[in-house]
Amino acid sequence: MAATAILARPSRIGTTLQHHRHKRIFPVRPKSSSMSADAFQMGPATLRVSRQRLHSGTRRKLLEGMRSATDQLGVVLMRGGGPFHLYSTDMEGIFRQESYFHYLFGVQEEDCFGAVDLKTGTSYVFLPRLPESYAVWMGAIKGLEEYKAKYAVDAVHYVEDMPKVLAQLQPVSVHLLSGTNTDSSRATLEADFTGIDQFNLEKDLLFNVLTECRVRKTQEELEVMHYANQVASAAHVQVMQQIKPHMMEYAAESIFMYTTYSRGGCRHAPYTPICASGPNGSTLHYGHAASPNDREIGSNDMLLLDMGCEYYCYDSDITCSFPANGKFSEDQAMVYEAVLAAHQAVIEAIKPGVSWPDMHLLAERHILTGLKEGGWLQGEIEEMIEQRVAALFMPHGLGHLLGLDTHDVGGYAPGTPDRIDKPGLRSLRTARILEENMVITVEPGCYFNPFLLGPAFESTSQGPFLNRRRLEGSMGFGGVRIEDDVIVTADGARSMTNVPRTVADIEAVMAGAPWPRQQSSQQSKPEHMTMEEQQQQQQQQQQQEHQQQHQEQQSHASHGNAGANTKQADETAPPVESAGMITSMVQGAMQSLGLGSS
Repeated sequence: MAATAILARPSRIGTTLQHHRHKRIFPVRPKSSSMSADAFQMGPATLRVSRQRLHSGTRRKLLEGMRSATDQLGVVLMRGGGPFHLYSTDMEGIFRQESYFHYLFGVQEEDCFGAVDLKTGTSYVFLPRLPESYAVWMGAIKGLEEYKAKYAVDAVHYVEDMPKVLAQLQPVSVHLLSGTNTDSSRATLEADFTGIDQFNLEKDLLFNVLTECRVRKTQEELEVMHYANQVASAAHVQVMQQIKPHMMEYAAESIFMYTTYSRGGCRHAPYTPICASGPNGSTLHYGHAASPNDREIGSNDMLLLDMGCEYYCYDSDITCSFPANGKFSEDQAMVYEAVLAAHQAVIEAIKPGVSWPDMHLLAERHILTGLKEGGWLQGEIEEMIEQRVAALFMPHGLGHLLGLDTHDVGGYAPGTPDRIDKPGLRSLRTARILEENMVITVEPGCYFNPFLLGPAFESTSQGPFLNRRRLEGSMGFGGVRIEDDVIVTADGARSMTNVPRTVADIEAVMAGAPWPRQQSSQQSKPEHMTMEEQQQQQQQQQQQEHQQQHQEQQSHASHGNAGANTKQADETAPPVESAGMITSMVQGAMQSLGLGSS
């Protein structure tokens, strides 16, 4: 893809790297900017998104889909999201645009409508006319031409003029978004206005066509998702390096949220962060209002941290699991390695044409094998698969489609495989055959949940496979989940996530080694080396990394004047490495997509 496809970085990108070497928290804003009117960006160090390039591509997919579905080409009319209040109060939540509407138009404002003429491809946005008092409370009122340039559409009108504008188009029908989300069972928001009855309304096509458009991402969408992944990855590393025993679970949440917003410009979390320690790790959606990540972390706890961020409404969803004290115990390492083996095997097997339920079963086999080798299970693996023993340890599905929503649409769309009604498999959020440019999470897990294992001990079909004594001794373990966000490519898969995954890398990073490491632990352990030689090599590598960090700190001290303002900034901000880390990760991500660095 061309380097200007969506990313239009400031021309002085080199300043970002230079100031990272001197430990500057933020890069210097360029004196001049080529930022176009249609660009979305949350600061000079964040990704710049061209609305024109992104949404012209998504609208093009809509035109192709609707033109293939019907000869009655009318006008697509969609309604954007509106404000929501906290119960009966006048307190409003932070607005986030409805996903289908954002997909086509990228509009940030509330109470808007959008339309696309399927014959001509002409795009329209309709905005509410704002009262003069808006300027006092909310900011300057923009003119229609400003909005037209900002959203890169063909025409902008006020909502009050929408019936007249639509009537002038004389559409054979007005296609409305009308359908039900298969994850939430909630209906979409249909467009409605006074006078809509004068048009021929069609409600059967648009939802399915637009859902299928969203399933396979454009290159411009993938670039935004890659950025959200790199920001979230850097934040997970920050948590890994800062969290310690006896801190509260919510400290992990706060470090992550601070990093993604202050360093990456990601204001929204796409879901409630899960920061589980010890036994809480066996609760799949821990972290909700009644369990608000409020346990003190124990010295020997395993941590399970499932957190993502959102940029320009596109989501990341990453889970890391690691020991609170920085060193895996024997049991923690065995469980972790079993889940990691499943995780790696699935990513290696993913390619177009692969069945997602088959990938789930592949993950189950690796987890069951690891549990058997660790003494938690006994018997034949294939018999365990048949009796659904794996669902006792991984009751959720292997992963889900990802995009504008965490559980993105299209999982059980018409014409796709039905849900499999078996334990574990019925929790899959899709049973589709994978296709190129799908984005799907790979998140195998293993949990020791007494509410599942207790009854299974007495089961005649599952009980014989369980080593009861061994399992009862692990009930306080919690769980392990490893989650990457993966693009299905033409001939395989590519993970957008960049966090330590091996036991050696996790322990090294928690001990202070930088990430990404200069040489991965996997590369530094040839098979012909003894374990002692491997450990010596790893220690030498860590010493070199620490020496480099010390030299950088001395360089920083020699280049700056330790004035009161600088000292205050250093004392109030978290470790500053994350700013440069995000920058370097994003550059690597963009280069891997063929975008270069200039």
